Amino acid sequence: VCELLLSDKEYVGFATLPNQVHRKSVKKGFDFTLMVAGESGLGKSTLVNSLFLTDLYKDRKLLNAEERITQTVEITKHTVDIEEKGVKLKLTIVDTPGFGDAVNNTECWKSVADYIDQQFEQYFRDESGLNRKNIQDNRVHCCLYFISPFGHGLRPLDVEFMKALHEKVNIVPVLAKADTLTPTEVKRKKIKIREEIEQYGIKIYQFPDCDSDEDEDFKQQDQELKDCIPFAVIGSNTVVEAKGKRVRGRLYPWGIVEVENPAHCDFVKLRNMLVRTHMQDLKDVTRETHYENYRAHCIQSMTRMVVKERNRNKLTRESGTDFPIPMVPGATDTETEKLIREKDEEVRHSPLLYNQNKYMKQN
Repeated sequence: VCELLLSDKEYVGFATLPNQVHRKSVKKGFDFTLMVAGESGLGKSTLVNSLFLTDLYKDRKLLNAEERITQTVEITKHTVDIEEKGVKLKLTIVDTPGFGDAVNNTECWKSVADYIDQQFEQYFRDESGLNRKNIQDNRVHCCLYFISPFGHGLRPLDVEFMKALHEKVNIVPVLAKADTLTPTEVKRKKIKIREEIEQYGIKIYQFPDCDSDEDEDFKQQDQELKDCIPFAVIGSNTVVEAKGKRVRGRLYPWGIVEVENPAHCDFVKLRNMLVRTHMQDLKDVTRETHYENYRAHCIQSMTRMVVKERNRNKLTRESGTDFPIPMVPGATDTETEKLIREKDEEVRHSPLLYNQNKYMKQN
């Protein structure tokens, strides 16, 4: 009978749920926060403009060598609203000018780590507040870390930066200015950097494994992305003519480097990964792993402080000591706890009340 009823009701309607979610999401719009880090001159600004076909650095002022010596690491934000085929994206680029430019770069990554923690803290406060309707998500979803092509792999600064941040943000390493290297040098350098990342225990962003039901083309594309780490990239905001076509590229005396030519660099693969295939996964990992770790740490710290404060108040009330118990650093008091302490102080300073209190406890 059940089978007969089910066959009569072939279509219930919940198959349209994905369409409902899609419509709602498109109406609401999407947001994505991308951080770019690396020393000056590696083409960070050019690459960001090339990735999103926009000019985010129109009013940028370049410092001379003398000014860069004393410059500290700044954190600058650029937000732009992009629309494509009716889908709106609020893109925030977090730049780190001054990183790695000083003579002494000791802990120059600290301000970057502090910024990421501040965004987690702000989201945690908003999420724990009374009005949670329109929470602004400014958490950093991805950090493109630019590695210099001049050298024999990772420098100590690269290792320290990535180790300091790899548990706070999704790090995607990028081999900058790949047009300064031959294809053989690019291949050799990629292998060297991957080996050093594993050697130093650096946790970069891990691409999710493909589902068993995915088609072979998608699996191959995913494997190619994994093999591309670090992405060897070239950026350009100028259009040049190559073989009768106008393309974005760089014109050299010996020829033209095309930014969007997969044979010349990994720019297209990086863009596809960031925008077309893994943007949502980057946001999911940020929410489910990095933010959850921060949130759990906060809740544990708050719980420990509350337990310490309660034990301290209990000890004060039961012991009837004449000396004040030192405050726990960072502990917050409720109105009730304040009143209890005030009463305890009154009892201690009044001999009659104090003796009565002692008598009551003894009996």
